[in-house]
Amino acid sequence: MAFIDEAKFFVKAGDGGNGCVSFRREKYVPRGGPNGGDGGRGGSVIIRATNSLNSLIDFRYRSHFKAERGVHGKGKDMHGRSGKDCIIDVPVGSVIKDFESGEVLADIAVAGDSIVIAKGGAGGMGNPHFASGTNRTPRIATNGEIGGEFWLKIELKLIADVGLVGLPNAGKSTLLSMLSAANPKIAPYPFTTLEPQLGVLNHKFCKPCIIADIPGLVEGAHNGVGLGHKFLRHIERTSMLLHVIDAADENVENNYEIISKELLLYKEELAGRIQILILNKRDLVDEDDLKKLENHFQQLGQNVIIVSGITGEGIDSLKANVAETLEDRRHKSD
Repeated sequence: MAFIDEAKFFVKAGDGGNGCVSFRREKYVPRGGPNGGDGGRGGSVIIRATNSLNSLIDFRYRSHFKAERGVHGKGKDMHGRSGKDCIIDVPVGSVIKDFESGEVLADIAVAGDSIVIAKGGAGGMGNPHFASGTNRTPRIATNGEIGGEFWLKIELKLIADVGLVGLPNAGKSTLLSMLSAANPKIAPYPFTTLEPQLGVLNHKFCKPCIIADIPGLVEGAHNGVGLGHKFLRHIERTSMLLHVIDAADENVENNYEIISKELLLYKEELAGRIQILILNKRDLVDEDDLKKLENHFQQLGQNVIIVSGITGEGIDSLKANVAETLEDRRHKSD
């Protein structure tokens, strides 16, 4: 199934029902009083977050959502029924924006949270509301209000504990498959991963954590270069980042600077996010060269772990480090 993380859709709340002009018709009562019922309120469009969805694929097949209009009032003081609300279920982590202005209308990060995105119109008033001492037979009623309608944009920001970031072909997909039971596409060429992949890391005595493999970033990603403009937002909610570097590449230090700079330019607060620097592909690099790289990055204040996604060396140490770091963070937040 395709992973869809952006969509455009239209919502229309129900119009209110019209009020009624009516008078009592009773035997021996030639001028019965007004008894027109009020119109019912239109249904609202409500957006609700759920954990049962993890993609916006449903919006590919349906892009218009309309709530029921209120029923018109009738004679004999019969008020119209209110229209049924239209409830749109979206994944946790969805951001709703006005399509025209780009204004953020809702950011739903907790399952069960909901927001009225388009309010139903109020029902019209029947003619009894307009009766007075000087006008006992009012022949006016009001129409129901028009329900709100908008074109909206929805974006999905994945709710993950850990984000895997790095240049294309750094080995992130291989690491995800080693850290979890995920089975992402793996191939020896850049941009193998074209959409975020999720996996669950299980480690003894620690709560499971969700890892998101963010498709390869490139220089200028924060300005829309490559695939970064679509996927950088998925790291915003992560608690920690795993910065994966191909240790066998000739430009290791420059590659590190590229990703660090892109994260900083996209969101300054990402610079302070808990981060582990992973020197991958240790099976292709001389031990002395690895030691020099490790010392260099440690002097920059980085927590460095050397691994091989192919042979599995260092993976157990990485799992323990990630799980224990997150567990410590949870205890501090409690």
